[in-house]
Amino acid sequence: MTHTVRLPCGTLRLDVEAATLPLDRLCGFGCRRSRKRGFVFVSRVLGKHVPVRPRVMAETHARLAESLLDLPGPVAVVALAETATGLGQGVFEELLRRTGRMDAVFLHTTRYRLSRPLAFGFEEPHSHAPDHLLYEPAEPGCADLFRRAVSLVLVDDEISTGRTLLNLAAAYRRLNPRLAGVHLVCLTDWLGPRRAGLAAELGVPVPVHSLLRGGYTFEPDPAFDPEPAPDVTGRGELLDAVLPTNHGRLGVRGPLAYDLDAMIAAAGVTPGERVLVLGSGEFAHPPFRLARRLDERGWDVAFQSTTRSPLVGGGELGGVLTFADNTDPAVPNFLYNVAGRRYDRVLIGYETSRLPVAHRLHEMLGATAVYF
Repeated sequence: MTHTVRLPCGTLRLDVEAATLPLDRLCGFGCRRSRKRGFVFVSRVLGKHVPVRPRVMAETHARLAESLLDLPGPVAVVALAETATGLGQGVFEELLRRTGRMDAVFLHTTRYRLSRPLAFGFEEPHSHAPDHLLYEPAEPGCADLFRRAVSLVLVDDEISTGRTLLNLAAAYRRLNPRLAGVHLVCLTDWLGPRRAGLAAELGVPVPVHSLLRGGYTFEPDPAFDPEPAPDVTGRGELLDAVLPTNHGRLGVRGPLAYDLDAMIAAAGVTPGERVLVLGSGEFAHPPFRLARRLDERGWDVAFQSTTRSPLVGGGELGGVLTFADNTDPAVPNFLYNVAGRRYDRVLIGYETSRLPVAHRLHEMLGATAVYF
C-alpha cells in the first residue's frame, strides 16, 4: 500500500510491503531542523517523542524479540543512542525472559565521553550528533561474550538507509571476524530495494526484523527553511563523575534490578493519580521499568523521554520544551508533546548523581526527580 505524506519540509512517499501493525498505529511524521534529512519518523510505540502506555511498549518489545529466540550464541545486542537505547534493552530483557539464555550481553552506544577504553567509534551520517561511541564492556564476563559473539543484534527505532548500522557492523567485524550473522531490529524498516544488498556488503547474512517493512522516497521542498539547529555535540569532557552507575552503557548480562515499589513509595505517588514518567536522554529503560511497574499496579501512566534531537514543532511534535541536558549542560535537550497535557504527577528518571544548576526541567514541570 502506498501513502503520500506532505510535510513543510517536503513530500514523503511510502510503500508498505508488509506490517504486523498498521502504519498509523506505528508512527507519524515530522520535520527536522536539519538540511541533511528534512523529515523524521515519529514513533507512536517507542516512548520517545510521543507519550505511550508502558504496556504498549512492553508488547512491542515482545513482538520484536519473538523472531530472535533461536539465534546461535553468544549473542551481543547493541542499541543505538539515543533513540533506541530503551527499545534495545527492552528487547534484550524480553529475549532473556523467553529463553533463559546465559550467553547474551547488552550494551548501547553513547555520545558521552568516559575514561573507559573504547571498543570502537563510528558515525551516523544523517544525525544532528553524528559521533557514536561504544565502550568495552566492564561488567564481569561481558567483554568476553561481546568479543566472541556469533550473532550480533543491532537495534534502532527505524532503518531508512541502513548506513549507520552497517558502519557499526563493519567496525564490529574488524573486532570479531568469527561473527556469523548480523540481525537488524527496528520498529519500521524503510530499506526497500537496499535491503537485498546488505549481506553482500557485510559478507554475512543480515536479516531485518521489524513490525513494518517497506520503502520510501522523499522530495524536499526547496522553500523549507528551518531555523538553525543548535549545537548538540557537547563539550567533550569526561563524565565518569556524573555517570557513576552502569545501567547498560558498559554492558550487562541480565535484567536490571531495582526496588521499583520502594521508588514509587518514596516519590509519594498516590492511587488514582494520572502519572507521566520521563526518561532522560539515553537513560530510558530504567525509568520505563518504573512506568511499567506503575502500570501493573493500576495507575493511569504514560511514558516518554527527553531527547537532544532538534525537531520542528507542529503536527506530531507539539508543545516543545527546551532545557539544558542533565549530564552535559552545554547540550540543549528537548521534550515534545507534554506541554498542555494534564498529569497529576510527573516523575523524571535520572542516572546522574546530581543535577546541574542549568538543568531546570523538573522545575518547569513541577516534577519529582527519581534517582536510579
